[in-house]
Amino acid sequence: MSKHSATNFVSRATPLTGQHAHEIQAFGSVVNMPLVLAKDIRLASATNLNQLLADTITLRDLYKKHHWQVSGPTFYQLHLLFDKHFNEQNELVDQIGERIMLLGGVSVAMSADVAEMTFIPRPPKGREEVPAQISRLLHAHEIILKEARAMARQAAQDGDDGTNDLLVSNVIRTNELQVWFVGEHIVDAPLVRADGPGEDDDSRDPK
Repeated sequence: MSKHSATNFVSRATPLTGQHAHEIQAFGSVVNMPLVLAKDIRLASATNLNQLLADTITLRDLYKKHHWQVSGPTFYQLHLLFDKHFNEQNELVDQIGERIMLLGGVSVAMSADVAEMTFIPRPPKGREEVPAQISRLLHAHEIILKEARAMARQAAQDGDDGTNDLLVSNVIRTNELQVWFVGEHIVDAPLVRADGPGEDDDSRDPK
């Protein structure tokens, strides 16, 4: 092989970094997919699921925050439980994101965009007591369950069986089960905040 040929092969194997281009699909749009679902139905489902995705990502990360920062006599049990729930929410994140793409939409993905969209109040950067941590988690679950039930009813009415099944079989059931496991840890717990979680936070209310 000549030196010139070898140079050409090396050039072809070199990563072409620094490339930039326009988006190929705008957020909030759907492309045509042969799913036998009308475009307006797919757009409505994708829009709803993106809101649910932003809130699920936020809840997932809230579980990881509490997994790291939990303290007290129940540290070991909650440290493990919070991480288990984090992993389960992470599975939901992937399922919801993939469903949006399957419908022809674009999934919200980056943390800055998620922070702008989520209805879940932002927690403080510092540590909180266990009852406050759990109250935040339960409030987040309540937000997600409220919107997931409404979205499931809409998907059923629209004939979007795949989205309805995802919401009922996966999202709602997972969140209900996690509410039970987490909520039992603050039965007869001391009241650490009388005004409830998130009252002083600058956050939006769920629709």
